[in-house]
Amino acid sequence: MRMRSVLATVTAGLAAATCVAAAAPANAHSGRAPGVHACSPAVSIAGYSDALDKTTYDGTFVGNLSALAVDRGGRIAALSDRSSLFTLDRETLKPTSVVNLVDEKGAALDSEGLAVDYDGTRLVTSETDPSVRRYERDGTLVGSLPVPDALKVAPAGRATSNLTFEGLTLLPGGRTLLAAMEGSLSGDTAGIVRFQTWDRATRQGDFRLSAQYGYRADTGLGVSEAQATPDGRLLVLERGFTAGVGNTVRLYLADLRHATDTRRVDTLTGQDGVRLARKTLLADLVNCPSLGARAKQPQPNPLLDNIEGLTITGRTHDGRLQLLLVSDDNQNAVQTTRLYSLSARLPHTVNG
Repeated sequence: MRMRSVLATVTAGLAAATCVAAAAPANAHSGRAPGVHACSPAVSIAGYSDALDKTTYDGTFVGNLSALAVDRGGRIAALSDRSSLFTLDRETLKPTSVVNLVDEKGAALDSEGLAVDYDGTRLVTSETDPSVRRYERDGTLVGSLPVPDALKVAPAGRATSNLTFEGLTLLPGGRTLLAAMEGSLSGDTAGIVRFQTWDRATRQGDFRLSAQYGYRADTGLGVSEAQATPDGRLLVLERGFTAGVGNTVRLYLADLRHATDTRRVDTLTGQDGVRLARKTLLADLVNCPSLGARAKQPQPNPLLDNIEGLTITGRTHDGRLQLLLVSDDNQNAVQTTRLYSLSARLPHTVNG
């Protein structure tokens, strides 16, 4: 389906979810602005929906959502970090199917990143290994990708458990896959994380390890998602949480061009002559209008929650990228599964 058609269906779906909320649990709320409201000069929000919050589908809890991807035909694939992969209806954004994912030994995953390949198979990361595995639509495991030793969890490597592959995206053309680490490797300066790529010579070929890049997250934040833009740059979600204050969620545009390939660089300090990816802030989501949203715990803006997933669903009539975001409620009574509809106009250059 063309990007513009996907946009129409997903935007309609979020509006439909607003209507569905009336039949959802009493704690589910939705908001849809009559137009769009600015979060920054570059980013606007059109609405949100809590209609999926604390619901179940086919006996499976609909929550813990950590990643989104647009499937062929415009359907939305939504990944739970409890090893469940949902398909959401493109018009209502309600689940229409769910499959459970397991590793080679039949164990559940801490599944965090998701990309849909050209043939419809799902590429899924797990934080516990870390790993990138390929699954058929029905959840059948069909293979896995190699992972550099340094990115593995200690003592096998230098990564910290639960701070590995958090984001996953295919670059335009489908020949390069990128996984974003959430946190820094031991020995690297705190806040500098690594983005690992895999390339394939042909569209049908297997992925092989390729370049790696350094990216500096803001102090106290980690990378929760990376999504390739149509021009080959990256939308990067940085997220953090402070008890008693709430979440910080910032959306950046990053550019890997001219960044140093760090796969043979043992330690990244930011002052070692290594060129990190450039980035520029598109929006701090605390500045979005709340649209009447309610928070179950302290938040600097009641609209905010633990936002982890992001996908590009199309373009608006004036060329802005249409974005769908989702928060991970951690199956926690004081957190919310919330879908957000945003749009973003990307600058021509990344200055940072």
